[in-house]
Amino acid sequence: MHFTGFPKEGLAFLDQIIVNNSKEWLDAHKEKYERFIVTPNKAYVEEMGEHLQILVPTINAVPKTNKSLFRIYRDARFHLNDPIKTRIGIIIWQGAGHRMQSSSFYMHYDPQEIFVATGIRNFKPTLLKTYREYIRNDERRSRLHNILEGLRAKGYRLPEPKYKKMPRGCETDDTYSYLYKMGAIYAYTTFPPDETFHSEALIDRNFKIYEDMFELQQWVYELTLRCDTNADLFR
Repeated sequence: MHFTGFPKEGLAFLDQIIVNNSKEWLDAHKEKYERFIVTPNKAYVEEMGEHLQILVPTINAVPKTNKSLFRIYRDARFHLNDPIKTRIGIIIWQGAGHRMQSSSFYMHYDPQEIFVATGIRNFKPTLLKTYREYIRNDERRSRLHNILEGLRAKGYRLPEPKYKKMPRGCETDDTYSYLYKMGAIYAYTTFPPDETFHSEALIDRNFKIYEDMFELQQWVYELTLRCDTNADLFR
């Protein structure tokens, strides 16, 4: 399936969900959802997956729901009045662990913004513990800092530290001690929906971003190899 860009009709469809957010409305417009959202999403995953195999031969690019594609429905327990998502996410990940706790190449889009990122955007408890132990090694901590600063110098954005206090046993005067306060490690950039987003040229643009961030992606992947990232699924 050849990717030709995300159609403008797809963003218009997401705009319509904002004012018609119900399962009944989506069911009545299933054909448009499949044509303007699902089909181009699958084409993007297939084509970007082929590109990313150059960087990671074992990459997981699976154009199915609950794999590289996310469900369109939110958790009904917490979203009775807005059960349908208005933002579409796509994830292509490395490793055998759960996709959300694996180092990944990620993108989401809505009518206002395109978000492109690499890494892991939220550490669950098991991975957070592993991460904090992993960076006690001076070389690993220094390497991570240098990777992040290199990406910042290229204009990419980084998350703010999640925690205010240092973890127990970690010294505040350690070099790059701010890294202990992180609750995720990723880099990202954003741009508005433009003509590139609506064309096959998006593959090249996003791949260039992922290439720039590849060293970070590999650092995070090496971290996940130290951790059973599926453990938190059963908490």
